[in-house]
Amino acid sequence: MHCHERVESPRWTVRVLVALFAGILALIPWTNDASAHGGIVNPAFRAYSCWERWGSDHLNPAMQQEDPMCWQAWQDNPNAMWNWNGLYKNGVGGNFQAALPDGRLCSGGLAEGGRYRSLDAVGPWKTTDVRTNFTMHLYDQASHGADFFRVYVTKQGFDATREALGWDDLELVKTTGRYAPAQNISFDVSAPGRSGRHIVFTIWQASHMDQSYYLCSDVNFR
Repeated sequence: MHCHERVESPRWTVRVLVALFAGILALIPWTNDASAHGGIVNPAFRAYSCWERWGSDHLNPAMQQEDPMCWQAWQDNPNAMWNWNGLYKNGVGGNFQAALPDGRLCSGGLAEGGRYRSLDAVGPWKTTDVRTNFTMHLYDQASHGADFFRVYVTKQGFDATREALGWDDLELVKTTGRYAPAQNISFDVSAPGRSGRHIVFTIWQASHMDQSYYLCSDVNFR
């Protein structure tokens, strides 16, 4: 009787190493120059909300049933959540509607590049309970300050679980003045006549350069 040993081919070994390396990469939070920016953290905009709930547990299969919109976002591109603070465009010059086509507002018009496209997905995003008078909180790691914030809220009757967000669905409810550089900025907003599920869409025009951020927060008006 002869004892046969299995000899692994170099090609098989390479495949195993590639698979292991890919698994390790999936666990690493990617960062780039976006890591020194910020966004609306209360009521949390979509990327931050998904990162806040699942950033330490993003491979948990329970997310698919418990939080399907974050699930599809994590599956599409985890960098959208790891880099929740990089959803901006440079050099828009205040022409926001031209820079962001209908259906692409929550990705900041960056869906074409791939990273943030999942934020435009239509469906039952988790909401934050607010009253019609509420406070917004920006966290800005780099303390850029703000030339202004513009806050829009969807009109009563808009169904965020069935309709893609367009400019005609929004009402401008707040335009602020300037804010000095700080990591934390808060301001009050009033959106009378609302009840139920809505989207709060915020444009943050940073002060350090012509850099504008576009942030969709899903809320439930109580």
